[in-house]
Amino acid sequence: METRAATPSLEQYLREHIPLSAAMEVSVVSARPDGVTLSAPLAPNLNHRSTAFGGSVNALATLAGWSIVHLRVRGSGHVARTVIQEGSTSYLRPIHAAFEATVLPIEEDRWERFLRMLVKKGRARIDIPVRVTSAGEEVATFRGRFVVLMGEG
Repeated sequence: METRAATPSLEQYLREHIPLSAAMEVSVVSARPDGVTLSAPLAPNLNHRSTAFGGSVNALATLAGWSIVHLRVRGSGHVARTVIQEGSTSYLRPIHAAFEATVLPIEEDRWERFLRMLVKKGRARIDIPVRVTSAGEEVATFRGRFVVLMGEG
């Protein structure tokens, strides 16, 4: 998967299947097997203090984590359904501008173990770390556990 080919189809998939991404005006900055970065403008994600709404920050990070798992599973030729089992977000500072969620690197052996378990058991889970930035600063961190169920694409 290279960025240009994956980006429009991932963005379209998110908008069609996860309507919140359209309302948030999420765009795909990059989408590769080794990482995903999504962005969102501030305006549709404002709270009552004119900063980014925490739910939007969490949603963008969740979407980034979901997207990398979705791309890796599909890229391995499997039809499966990806869902989030649990997630935790730490908000480090208010966000006054557009923000991005970037999946942090995950060791290739973890992906291999995850895919082996998926094939063997028909389900597997993996923890995905995400960094949220705005104006060049880290503004939040997220860790989500995603579960993939084989054959339910």
